[in-house]
Amino acid sequence: MIECPHCAELPRPEPAPLSETCTECAAAGSHPVQLRLCLVCGHVGCCDSSPHRHATAHYEETGHAVMRSFEPGESWRWCYVDRRLLT
Repeated sequence: MIECPHCAELPRPEPAPLSETCTECAAAGSHPVQLRLCLVCGHVGCCDSSPHRHATAHYEETGHAVMRSFEPGESWRWCYVDRRLLT
């Protein structure tokens, strides 16, 4: 498994999702393209292909470095700090 130094700081087990969709998109009347789960706090945000990029905005606001895909059948993770795909 490829990891980064930020993985050691993650809570175990991973946090429960705070929602089933991007609540920021829902509030704005926008449709999220793909969902991402923050592995620090459980925030669910839309990916960078969505108009508002709420998952990245969450990282920029909080510094929570690692997220994973919240799409069915996907388990890959991404570290925003190291700009590295984690598997």
